[in-house]
Amino acid sequence: MEIPKPSEADKEFFRSVLPDDPSVEVKPMFGNLGAFVHGNMFAGLFGPAVGVRLDDAAREELEGIDGSGPFGPAERPMGGYTSLPGAWRTSPDVAAQWVERALAHVSPMPPKVKKATARRK
Repeated sequence: MEIPKPSEADKEFFRSVLPDDPSVEVKPMFGNLGAFVHGNMFAGLFGPAVGVRLDDAAREELEGIDGSGPFGPAERPMGGYTSLPGAWRTSPDVAAQWVERALAHVSPMPPKVKKATARRK
């Protein structure tokens, strides 16, 4: 499975559509980026594609829009995430609204608890 690398322009676009919220944390993930709130990912960058995690109704709504689709590797897309249409690069306000909806969906989830690392012998 090949993981595409985002360009600097892809990374800049991703960061530009994230809400200006102090609880949002951007972390590198396999050469791409993920946006997290309380340790839970709500948006990600996979190559040039921005994906969001939405509730079922919002995900169905987004999947009904031309250009949206599965998010992540074609062989194994990430469940619960949908890619925003690439054409929205020219409409960052529209993309930002969907990212905001993803943040609103994921924010109430309980914080992720870091797993204890096993000690090596």
